[in-house]
Amino acid sequence: MNPSLHATLTTWRRHLHAHPGLTLNEGATAAFVAEKLNEMGIPFAAGVGGHGLVGTINRGGNRSVGLRADMDALPIQELNALLPHRSTIPGVMHACGHDGHTTALLGAAMLLLEDTSWSGTVQLVFQPAEEGGGGARAMIADGLFSRFPMERIFGWHNWPGLSAGTVALHDRAVMAAGARFEISFDGHAGHAALPHLTRDPMLGAGHCIVALQSLVSRNVDPMEAGVVSVTIAEAGEAQNQVAARAVLKGTARWLSDATGTTLEDGMRRIARGIAETFGLHAEVTWRQGVGVTANTAAERDLAAAAAKAIGPHQLHTTPAMTGEDFSWFLKEVPGAFAWIGNGPGDGGCELHNPNYDFNDAVLPNASGWLAEVARRALAG
Repeated sequence: MNPSLHATLTTWRRHLHAHPGLTLNEGATAAFVAEKLNEMGIPFAAGVGGHGLVGTINRGGNRSVGLRADMDALPIQELNALLPHRSTIPGVMHACGHDGHTTALLGAAMLLLEDTSWSGTVQLVFQPAEEGGGGARAMIADGLFSRFPMERIFGWHNWPGLSAGTVALHDRAVMAAGARFEISFDGHAGHAALPHLTRDPMLGAGHCIVALQSLVSRNVDPMEAGVVSVTIAEAGEAQNQVAARAVLKGTARWLSDATGTTLEDGMRRIARGIAETFGLHAEVTWRQGVGVTANTAAERDLAAAAAKAIGPHQLHTTPAMTGEDFSWFLKEVPGAFAWIGNGPGDGGCELHNPNYDFNDAVLPNASGWLAEVARRALAG
């Protein structure tokens, strides 16, 4: 990438960092993307699944490929007080690097426009609401793959702790599926000095917390991965009252669909059994946010070859238990998801940390990898 383009992308990225759009409120970011696509002469559709946009570069032929970037920020107060381009929106910041993802896709579009060697159709997918807002499924429901046909799709996430600019590909699973759960126990309230006249939901909740620790250790194959964490417990109004209700909330993560089913079924079984034991009523709410982000073999190999062509690369074998909305796109068409190193995570420069900032030095590799992936997908 020539220095002039890199400088332009850096300016754009820092503008987006200073003006973040919270999940489901990415209107200003979408307007910025639309402005840049217009300047490049790329036709696009706006309002796809919310604030999503899809730009289309069409050079004939019958091949097509999708490239995706997410646009939303997080409800985190930035602590980078000395950063010239720190967030100007109180309580909102790009703490996950989506400003860099969006900018890199705009950069890839510019590289592809400059290159006359390829033919086919590239769909530039700018996704809203990745951070728990259901943006991918909203775009799918709004006809993403029927309105903007693509044979396969590729995306990436910056990765602190991985050498800056290094493109890393996983064999299959990249990131975990995840769900948020809520377990409520309803009993009979009464005086704490007369517990025999009550049905204590706190007792059930306490046993449930302990029993949930057996879900992974005694129900999941030790060669598989799963996490169940109870993170919130709510009950009671007075110190001398046995409460009428106790509620547990938390999150679960897994790397295979079978493990996810095991965790959900086991949680329901445990809650039901404890309620029966202590004379309570239990209800389990399970809300899956993302699926397993898993590369398909041919697309993984294509993405790895593109990485090798543009610079530092490696094959990762250990996935992360974090989740990624891109997983829903991979359930519709084949594709691959890469990590691109953001450099050291020192000083709190880690994902979802209030001191995080995207490393602009990786923009040439990120844009270059996306453009090279598109060329290879259309050629092959």
